[in-house]
Amino acid sequence: MQQSLAMRTRLGVPLICAALMLLPAIVNASAWNNPYPRRDEGRNILYSAFAERPNHLDPARSYSTNESVFTGQIYEPPLQYHYLKRPYELVPLTAEEMPRATYYDAAGRRLPADADAAAIAHTVYEIRVRPGIRYQPHPALARDESGALRYARMSPEDLAEIFTLADFAATGTRELVAADYVHQIKRLAHPQLHSPILGVMRKYIVGLDALSATLEQALAQGAGDGFLDLERLDLAGARVVDRYRYRIEVNGKYPQMLYWLAMPFFAPVPPEADRFYAQPGMAARNLSLDWYPIGTGPYLLAVNNPNRQMVLARNPNFRGEPYPSAGQPEDAARGLLADAGRTMPFIDRAVYSLETEDIPYWNKFLQGYYDSSGVQSDSFDQAIRVSGGGDATLTDEMRAQGIRLLTAVATSVFYVGFNMLDAVVGGQAERARKLRHAIAIAVDYEEYISIFLNERGVPAQGPVPPGIFGHREGRLGINPYVYDWVDGGPRRKPIASAHRLLAEAGYPDGIDSRTGQPLSLYFDVTASGPDDKARLDWWRKQFRKLGIRLVVRNTLYNRFQEKMRKGTAQLFLWGWGADYPDPENFLFLLDGRNSKVGAGGVNAANYDDPEFNRLFDRMKHMDNGPARQQTIDAMIEIVQRDAPWLWGLHPKQFGLYHQWHSNTKPHQMANNTLKYQRVDADLRSRLRAQWNPPRLWPLWVGGLVLVGGLVPGAWSYWRKEHLAQP
Repeated sequence: MQQSLAMRTRLGVPLICAALMLLPAIVNASAWNNPYPRRDEGRNILYSAFAERPNHLDPARSYSTNESVFTGQIYEPPLQYHYLKRPYELVPLTAEEMPRATYYDAAGRRLPADADAAAIAHTVYEIRVRPGIRYQPHPALARDESGALRYARMSPEDLAEIFTLADFAATGTRELVAADYVHQIKRLAHPQLHSPILGVMRKYIVGLDALSATLEQALAQGAGDGFLDLERLDLAGARVVDRYRYRIEVNGKYPQMLYWLAMPFFAPVPPEADRFYAQPGMAARNLSLDWYPIGTGPYLLAVNNPNRQMVLARNPNFRGEPYPSAGQPEDAARGLLADAGRTMPFIDRAVYSLETEDIPYWNKFLQGYYDSSGVQSDSFDQAIRVSGGGDATLTDEMRAQGIRLLTAVATSVFYVGFNMLDAVVGGQAERARKLRHAIAIAVDYEEYISIFLNERGVPAQGPVPPGIFGHREGRLGINPYVYDWVDGGPRRKPIASAHRLLAEAGYPDGIDSRTGQPLSLYFDVTASGPDDKARLDWWRKQFRKLGIRLVVRNTLYNRFQEKMRKGTAQLFLWGWGADYPDPENFLFLLDGRNSKVGAGGVNAANYDDPEFNRLFDRMKHMDNGPARQQTIDAMIEIVQRDAPWLWGLHPKQFGLYHQWHSNTKPHQMANNTLKYQRVDADLRSRLRAQWNPPRLWPLWVGGLVLVGGLVPGAWSYWRKEHLAQP
């Protein structure tokens, strides 16, 4: 017993000391709940998250949205989108001015600007790069005392202690020149890079297809030990004029080429970087452009740990860029022009943490540890209140925290397509057309958006989404075959109109007048999620309004794709997101020469109308203006009449932003928006402290219990020891 008491006392002293050591941390309670280092408190840092690791950061390969969060801030193509203006507008980035097209016929003679597209054999764009732009610090550009590249010929011994880019002792930089852009265009043809846009670009950029074949052959023959020196090869469609000028030559007339020049695919890559990363041993250490990019943009990738955190930091060599001084009429009132003319970027660092689950991300946003958040289904009711008219506003809880809601309609469309090759729902006969119109009226997309999307969408009136040139708002924009204009807004036609059309089509109350049998239609889907049953039941209900039996054929994705290729599906779900904000990128989905069956194109409905095709050929070569708008109006009127789609919906994106996060405007096309944004780090720190007071009473209670349990034993031991003394 005495031994036990002594042991308790000996254990108690260190525990009491440990409790006393906790006092400084308790006093500094503000750091207890913070997931970030204390040294970053109050710094000019943006905090966000990512759910999926980026696979490619090489601009020739990267094509995913989760990758553009990083590539858009690092690389600089010659053009960019204006941050504030709508419809989306291209403006120069590293180019001194917008490139102008020069047209030539097959004999090489220059043609006037208004030349007929059929006479244009080639189009040349000349781009002049702004002088004085410099690359971020990077070891690929480091040079020794003699001026030679320091790390161009590394031995295995040199690489023995190199595991990350930070392990290189020296970095360097140089000026951006036109040849770097030409080098990147050649990289699109590199067989080892598998650029996702090679298939498109080889049809347009003169000589790119031939260069691709040359590189394939050289690689097969083992030229250069696997390194293909692109500087030794010419590309007719991309040539250097002088230090700051280069030319791109495309086949025919292709005005959409300018949109591609705002994508990272056409951002510069210095040849030194390819040589640097091609050295033996680099790939084994993940030393590549896919892991460590090099660019001239406002930020560089400071930390690449996709299993935990990605960090962007200011590029110390960035030249600065003025914040835009013009925008939409409402932008000034929203404070979006307060920084007009000031030098960007405003944020020093951006920290992106891996969050694979929605609920932890949402809770950290509410605590102030993320500066912005989307609105997921699990948190929708907590964040958003939807009025009877379908308007979305913030809940009182969100308003109390000073959170702002920003919405934007996505440049995409989701629709149900009719297979126009089908004997029942397809074709141009009046019987089939009226059947399609009746179904279009009966399928209540307003209800679908309310039930399944929490009002995060707008019914589509045609194929061109809002924000894209050619889209019409208001009365001029409605689909008159499905909607009426009532009290200043579109109203879906009554179901009686659908029944009338159905009877005129020969299916009164859903009965085929030719056979006397109920009409059954077949709906091919690839449903697999837990919410799909409710959605499919909803679809059946829409067709039951007309007495039509909808048979859902749920198939595996590969089988579904096979049906689409062969044209054996009758009705199907489909969608499309814009590669670039041009109506051509949506209207080509209905070009008959682009049909899925036969041509293998993206016209999944296999719709083919000669007049629409003729107008499409005219429209795609036109510049934006009244004449092009008139042509688009005529095309949309044709497809609204023929109804190859149930026009479906355009998704609406909801974004929540804390009050300290400013200069935020949703942009569906630009991916380089970090440089425009601001954070008020002091305000954030104060509010975080208010929202996250640590609950210290359990520690105090535990400490008192601990002390209370030890004191009697210690007192007894002390008395025994002292009373036992003579």
